[in-house]
Amino acid sequence: MKPTPAVKPARRAALLFCLVSAFAGTAAAADKVTFLTSWYAQAEHGGFYQALAEGIYRKHGLDVTIRMGGPQVNGMQLLASGQADFFMGYDLQVLKSVEQGIPATTVAASFQTDAQGMMTHADVKGLADLKNGKTVLVSTSGRTTWWPWLKAKYGLADAQARPYTFNLQPFLADAHLAQQAYPSSELFQAAKAGAKTNFYLFARNGYPPYGTTVVAMQKLVKERPDVVARFVRASMEGWKSYLANPAPASALIRQENPNMKDDQLAYAVGKLKEYAFVTGGDAAQQGIGTMTDARWQRTYEFMVAAGLLKKDTDWKQAYTTQFVRDLKVLP
Repeated sequence: MKPTPAVKPARRAALLFCLVSAFAGTAAAADKVTFLTSWYAQAEHGGFYQALAEGIYRKHGLDVTIRMGGPQVNGMQLLASGQADFFMGYDLQVLKSVEQGIPATTVAASFQTDAQGMMTHADVKGLADLKNGKTVLVSTSGRTTWWPWLKAKYGLADAQARPYTFNLQPFLADAHLAQQAYPSSELFQAAKAGAKTNFYLFARNGYPPYGTTVVAMQKLVKERPDVVARFVRASMEGWKSYLANPAPASALIRQENPNMKDDQLAYAVGKLKEYAFVTGGDAAQQGIGTMTDARWQRTYEFMVAAGLLKKDTDWKQAYTTQFVRDLKVLP
């Protein structure tokens, strides 16, 4: 057998060009995706930033851009108008949108429970104690979400509610006040101010919605289910990675939101673990991101009972389990 002749320089160059071109073509083939968060970058968004920082999205053939939300950003409107492919949503918002004819649907739930709760002074030993002459600070959005649930469950009255302006000074100055809070945010601020507080997570007292969900338009789900499936899987892998080593995502979060400092990020990650938002509930056995029909039905029934949703709303259009039922990204 004759030896294979050496490849001439010109041919080597041509082969190299083809290889480089093929690699570039593969890289360019990544599907571009825009994900819109619900607020400024923070630890509660960590799994998504981790998937970006660690190349998990890229591994799944996605070129993802994360855009921050904020107080003046209408995420559902941007999603419906095609300016975002996915949106960090909320069950009550999606159900209401379905009622209004907006074909949005939830494809995964990063948090097995909503992180909303009540921060009180040390004398309050439970949510039932709020009935005893306490004034409750409630945001505008809270009036049409958790406040109706809290009133009905504990016999509270609208006369007890005052506006919450995301300023802790009224709470710190008045021992008779209680206020809405996230354990990773307001609790951190109160602790830095030296206040002794208690915190009661609504979910542990029966409030049904999921938290930090991934929402898409039904059109995307029907026409590009592979993109949806890859985004969901990569995001949930991002959450698992983030809880194990949050440093890569934290660097991106600080870059996007310079107001988010290392001590608050570390505190927040600790609270995510303490309350098992990502890994608790059904996720412990079924995997991160999972959702169930029973939980969605409870949220629908609560909204109807509270007068927040019409009974004839096709609530099953508000979510699909097709992308999480066999995902099995176990904690």
